Amino acid sequence: MPRPALLPLFTGTPPSRAKAAVLVLHGGRADDLRPLPPVNLPAWRMRPFATAIARTTAHEGVLVAHVRYRYRGWNGHHAHPVTDTRRALDELRALTGSVPVVLIGHSLGGRTALRAAGDPDVKGVVALAPWCPPGEPTAHLHDRTVVALHDEADRVTSAADTWAFLARARTAGARVAGIAMPRGGHTMIRDARRWQRFTAEAAAALLGLAPFPEAPTDSVDVFAGPGGPGDRP
Repeated sequence: MPRPALLPLFTGTPPSRAKAAVLVLHGGRADDLRPLPPVNLPAWRMRPFATAIARTTAHEGVLVAHVRYRYRGWNGHHAHPVTDTRRALDELRALTGSVPVVLIGHSLGGRTALRAAGDPDVKGVVALAPWCPPGEPTAHLHDRTVVALHDEADRVTSAADTWAFLARARTAGARVAGIAMPRGGHTMIRDARRWQRFTAEAAAALLGLAPFPEAPTDSVDVFAGPGGPGDRP
């Protein structure tokens, strides 16, 4: 029997009483069929984000959990992390019933979250320095909200590719917000608390629990104007 794809929840809300959920997806490699190591740095990098989300949504009945991948890599047409995320969403439904879900993903996890956002319970995605190669599908993002944070100095994934993806997603009917972060690179270590705080506040907003946060004062709101953040819920 396969291991569960949904890792332990970060809040004390009983699943039967959950009103919403946030699933956190870590990064990985383009091609790697090895299983995840016991100590996985990309997964640990996302723990403070999960903690910030749990703190921001405390007492709101929001479950926060990680998704467990079988392999380290995306692995071409297999897109293994997407299959794992869809399985985690099914496991979540078995625990909570149908509740609104937000997906938070970094790098490969951002690409995974964007691919899995067609699930009927997913209301939106917060993608952190996502891997958005040209040709990524966007039609399934109709009526979803997609928020992307990217430092344009990132040397691992391309912010330009992210902005191009958001433009295509907006054409497909998604509400989009693209925030060019002034610092953080790909690892989001520098200015980490600001990345974590904005992500947590955006997740709460996508669940209808708070107003959408203002972009950091020294960032650039790439999609300001019609069809961009002004149309956010």
